[in-house]
Order: sequence, then structure tokens, then C-alpha cells
Amino acid sequence: MTDPLRMTFEVGCSAEHAFTVWTSGIDGWWPRDHTVTRAEELQVVLEPRVGGRVFERTPDGDEHQWGQVTTWDPPYRVGYTWYLGTEPAMATDVEIRFVARDIDRTDVVIEHSGWERLADVGAALRDRNHLGWSTLLPHFVAATEQGEA
Repeated sequence: MTDPLRMTFEVGCSAEHAFTVWTSGIDGWWPRDHTVTRAEELQVVLEPRVGGRVFERTPDGDEHQWGQVTTWDPPYRVGYTWYLGTEPAMATDVEIRFVARDIDRTDVVIEHSGWERLADVGAALRDRNHLGWSTLLPHFVAATEQGEA
């Protein structure tokens, strides 16, 4: 069995703000080099409901789906399947929890699991995603620091 990736870090904002930045604000912080097309002018979308899609839309209107929302519990938790750059049959599971420590401090807890479903390639993809998370998360943290509306 391949262990889930687990990451916990603190952001200096409310849980509500952190949840909003991760979900409806994702297009503002998601780096374009973490996409299928890497197009500068693409749009990153997380549809706010169970069954909603996580995808990129290019300036030409092409869409590349990355996953599907499985949990929608604002402002505490969002979960989705994840298969950016692969096929839905290669999906893993991502769950992000936003745990308020006080009014302006929140722990963000990420669990990325399901690697065992990928058989022989699961461990290698887990390692690749670990690197991906480490380069992605500073963008999210910086976006949370831009202030609450």
C-alpha cells in the first residue's frame, strides 16, 4: 500500500477566506506551469458543488478536465478526484480541510490518497505529486495574504 501524501500548514487568514481562495479564487493563484496546456491566458475553474468539474479552459475554448468535486462543505472542506494530465481511470483523491485556529489563522490540511489504485505507477506518481504540491502551495499561501474582502 502506498501511503497518502499529507501536508499541514498555517495561513494568516480566516478559514472562510482560505476556502474561498482555494475554490472560487483558484484561477488567480494556480500557476500556469501546473496545467495541461501551460497557456498563459487560460482559466482554471473549480465548479462549486459535488459533481462539479475541476478544469482548465484555454483562450480558444478548449477544456481539459483535471478532476471532479466529491466533497463540498464550505468553509471547512473540499474534496475532488485528481487526474491532471492523465485519464479519469488514473484518478487519485484530494481532500483539503480548513481548520480555524482563531479569527485570522487557519490550518490547511491536505490529504492526497488513492495511489494504490494505480498499481505499479502509484509510488512514482505519488513522488511526482509530492514535488508538485511543494511548488504549488506557496502560490496559494501568497494569494491568502492578499487580504480578505
